[in-house]
Formats: sequence, structure tokens, C-alpha cells
Amino acid sequence: MLLGFDIGGTKCAVLIGEQTADNIRLVCKESMPTDLPVYEMIEKLFSTAENLLAQYGIAAASLHGIGISCGGPLSSKRGLILSPPNLLGWDNVPIVKMSTERFGRPVLLQNDANACAVAEWKYGAGRGYDNLMFFTFGTGMGAGLILNGQLYSGISDLAGEVGHIRLAELGPVGFGKAGSFEGFCSGGGIAQIGQFKAREMLQVGKTTGYCKHISELTGVTAKSIAEAAHAGDETAIEVYRICGHYLGKALALFIDILNPELIVLGSIFGRAESLLRPAMMEVIEKEAYFESVEACKIVPAGLSENVGDMAALSLAILSN
Repeated sequence: MLLGFDIGGTKCAVLIGEQTADNIRLVCKESMPTDLPVYEMIEKLFSTAENLLAQYGIAAASLHGIGISCGGPLSSKRGLILSPPNLLGWDNVPIVKMSTERFGRPVLLQNDANACAVAEWKYGAGRGYDNLMFFTFGTGMGAGLILNGQLYSGISDLAGEVGHIRLAELGPVGFGKAGSFEGFCSGGGIAQIGQFKAREMLQVGKTTGYCKHISELTGVTAKSIAEAAHAGDETAIEVYRICGHYLGKALALFIDILNPELIVLGSIFGRAESLLRPAMMEVIEKEAYFESVEACKIVPAGLSENVGDMAALSLAILSN
């Protein structure tokens, strides 16, 4: 049996799974908002795991291993979570040591992008590929790299922190940097672009499908903008066009540098592909080397919304 913890800036989950011949079967899952101070949150995760194990009659000693998927930056080699921008207060947290002491089983920590890259490679859209990139494209923006059939994490365990790349001098803020890839291409970033565009409209006496009054600005989300865009709202469509443009700008760089067979885009892309792909491909086809573009497929995550679950449990398999 496998135990997984999926730690995100918005929500966390505790997962129990079972490895089968060619897949992982999810036995149970309990989700919760990430709404407590760091060590209280970890205690809640651990106690939830203990309750679930007891409920299903699973002894901790019988676990094959424990996987922890968490937003980066972090150090899998030292077992530390290192101040992720979407997890305020999670500074140098010795999560692996804490987990090992609590459950007595081997633990593997990886950033969520690496963990999802492994899950997609083994069980999702990346099956059969040896060179692929996975982009989280959710609350934040990070990448996991599978190169020549191996997970590549870099000398300091920080490969794939692509959200920090600056794509413009000015723009929405993500990863602590205005105009960053995460600023333009993440849930929070899309909301920032949407708020800016809505304010422009409101100041000239117009409204958008996702914001009718200035009091509604703070409630604008990537989801509400997408819903308005799918309903035909022109401002909402423009917000996603801007996001798609910068998504293409970043992907063109990676296609030129790494020449991957496959790029897998998670979360938001799966829900808003029709809004994002035209602008994304327009930039990629203009900017990236044409033979590399022809050799690279760009697809939504095969595991869809389950990729985070499978990611943590995939790490549990590799922990031992």
C-alpha cells in the first residue's frame, strides 16, 4: 500500500493507493484547504493519514513508502520545503524527517511539477515517451523534466522553476516577480490580468461578463473569467488570449532549448484549451525552430484533475 501527501497553496490532500500491474488504484482521498499555520497544517495532514489508515485497517508498517508532492522550491536531497511563494511561512520545513519519525517508512519528497511529470510519464499522456516536459499551470507555474528517460532535477534540485522566468518588464506578479511566466500563466496571474482589464472597462462606463461593478474586482478568478469567455464575453476572451500569448512565448524557448517530444500542460490548460491554444500556437510557430515544433506534441494532462493524486502516490513507489 502507498501513502501520499499532496501539499498545495490552495488545498492539500491525503491519499492512500495500491500499486497494480500497470497503474495505481486510488483507495481513498481526503482533501482540505491549506488554511492553517505550517506546523498545524502538517499535524492535520498526519493525523488525517493515521485516521484513514486505521479506517481501512492498514498498518503503517505495511506501507511500501510515502510520497510527498509540494510546490517548490524545495530540496528532495535534504528533505526540506524551502519557502514556496504559494505557501507563506513554509520556510526550511524538514517534512521528510517529520514524516519518517511519525510513520517509520521511507519518504520521497519532490516538487509538484517533478512529481506530476513522473505520474504523467508512467501513467498518463507521457507513456511511451522518453523526453517530455510537464507544466503545472495551476495555482503556480512550475515544470518537471523527463530527459532521456530520467527525471532531471538539476544540481541544486531546482531545475524546472520556470515560473520565475521574466517574460516582460511589466505585468502581473507571480513567483515574486512582475512580468514572470507564473505571473502571466497561473490561476492568480490570469485573475490579475482579468482584474486589470475589468478596471479598464469600468473606468469608461462598460462592464464585463465576469465583473459588473468595481466592488466585484477582488472576487475575479481564472474560473470566473473562463466561464465568461466560454459564454462569448470579449474581454474575458482577450484575457485568455494574453495568457496564451505568453504561454506560447515561454514554450517556444523550451522547445528550442530542449527539443522535447512532448509537452504536457496541467490544470488550467485542460479546462481552457480552446481559449489558450490558438494564441499559444501562433507564437510558438513564429518563434521556435520549425523542425523542433513539428517534432513536439503539446497536450493536456492525461490524468486530468487526478494528476496531483497520482503524483504523490507515484513518489511513494519510488521512495523505497
